[in-house]
Amino acid sequence: MRTRSALSALLLAALAAFGSPAGAVAAETPGASASPGAGGETAAPTEAGTSFRTATAVRPGQLATAGASTGDYLYWVFPADAGQDATVTAKVELPDPSQRHGAQTWQLDVYDGLRRRQACTYGSSTATASKDAASVALSCRLRTVRAWAEQSSNDPLPGSYYVRLTVTGLADDDLGLPVRAEVRPDTTDAGGSKAVGGALTAPLVPGATTVKDDKEPPQASAAAAPEGGWASGNWSGRWLWTAGGAVLAALAGIAGYALTRGTGRPARAPQTY
Repeated sequence: MRTRSALSALLLAALAAFGSPAGAVAAETPGASASPGAGGETAAPTEAGTSFRTATAVRPGQLATAGASTGDYLYWVFPADAGQDATVTAKVELPDPSQRHGAQTWQLDVYDGLRRRQACTYGSSTATASKDAASVALSCRLRTVRAWAEQSSNDPLPGSYYVRLTVTGLADDDLGLPVRAEVRPDTTDAGGSKAVGGALTAPLVPGATTVKDDKEPPQASAAAAPEGGWASGNWSGRWLWTAGGAVLAALAGIAGYALTRGTGRPARAPQTY
């Protein structure tokens, strides 16, 4: 009975230690921003930059909009931290079909802070709209952002991520027609199963845009840090799985010992006279 009580107490302690921190981590995980302007938060941008250096900053969860001309390059920048999965969706409202002369092909590209183009794990980063289509939708899901990677690799690292939206194929007569673009970046926690060891010294964030005078060009734009600051690989849910596995292994060892040692006293050998 004492053995069963001890095992029950250890099991309850393991569940408490294994479950409670997970809830705390989930509560601390940065979420999507609230609706634009709600609670005094920064409103979603209504314009886009025309290059990496003038990219418009947007927070995850915000819907950025911009009016432009067909053929323009549109740029936005948002932050993504280690252990996050980032997804960028875009929609382009095309000119009236009566003004167009053929189909249009649009492309959505995502670059990291070093301006390396990142691969999409799924989604349609290139889409063609027919002459009669009213809009075209695109999306790109990036690989999980890593806290550390080899110098020769192209793995996504924490920092600023640039979004570029442009048309890549259309009739020459359609250049310059007005369009309206919408872009929304979203980030979610990938979970401890995708966490890796190591930590980046600093996130890949270029200098913020500043203009000292008319003769000096602005520096590269940078997205604001995620809510709660940069994680930089200091903590991951993988620690919980490691600690929980150690506790369960200890419980299994105690249970095995209790089952194999026996419960009664050894029988006395018969006496002979």
